Amino acid sequence: MKIAIASGKGGTGKTTVSVALALAAEQTVHYLDCDVEEPNGKLFLAPEIDSVETVSVAVPMVHRDLCSGCGDCAEICQFNAIITQGEYAIVFPELCHSCGGCTRLCPDEALTEVMHPVGTLRQGKSGRVRFTEGMIDVGIAMATPVIRAVKQKTSPNELSIIDSPPGTSCSMVTTVRDADFILLVTEPTPFGLHDLRIAVETVRELQRPFAVVINRFDQVDNCVDAYCDEQGIEVMLRIPESREVAKAYSRGEALLSAIPGLKPELQQLLSAIESRVGEVQ
Repeated sequence: MKIAIASGKGGTGKTTVSVALALAAEQTVHYLDCDVEEPNGKLFLAPEIDSVETVSVAVPMVHRDLCSGCGDCAEICQFNAIITQGEYAIVFPELCHSCGGCTRLCPDEALTEVMHPVGTLRQGKSGRVRFTEGMIDVGIAMATPVIRAVKQKTSPNELSIIDSPPGTSCSMVTTVRDADFILLVTEPTPFGLHDLRIAVETVRELQRPFAVVINRFDQVDNCVDAYCDEQGIEVMLRIPESREVAKAYSRGEALLSAIPGLKPELQQLLSAIESRVGEVQ
């Protein structure tokens, strides 16, 4: 089962919830950090890394002695990653989406694909938690190839907890689109509610089952609860506002070190998700 932890905005506590679920799980669990621009699950799990891989994508290389500058490659490219300038084509690797269309279309066979590094994949273990994270290289604009590389490490024989990038852009959609279940983490503030609405629209468009976790829950402001009631969205967990959690977080300690009593609730949450996934299947 693959559970993706997502949110409409950064700072709501996705990693806090992801790590807590991984540590609370009673079965074999695989924590995958797909927040490849800022992966920080390792700060709390402190894994022993035993494998480091380079993530590369295929981009076209122009052989100028063969290129006639016909412009067919530039015409087919929807991302302006290749243009014709004078007698030959010019490639911008940072814009290339590796579709391969230009190399297949070139009448002069002047384009060949070469591998262009875009990030790094690290794997290891933290106790009984298997750990995988991706990190894009500095200057790389597209996170999705690294996210896909991380997700390729999932196994059908284990529970996968996937820490998603914040927001609702291509990175988040790539991460959650094939998840068995999505947990949207939010906070009971006007900003949290605003971005939760956008995240809900996104996962509904993807037609994935989902529920909400309210972090830093405070009885004073129930705007998120009211919205979820109105929309028929289940709130599966409320993590209370706690100074002790903030202190533990600042020391690089996981949520359960501050609120150990939350472990049974997290285990019940995993069981409830498993039941809901089973109903859908």
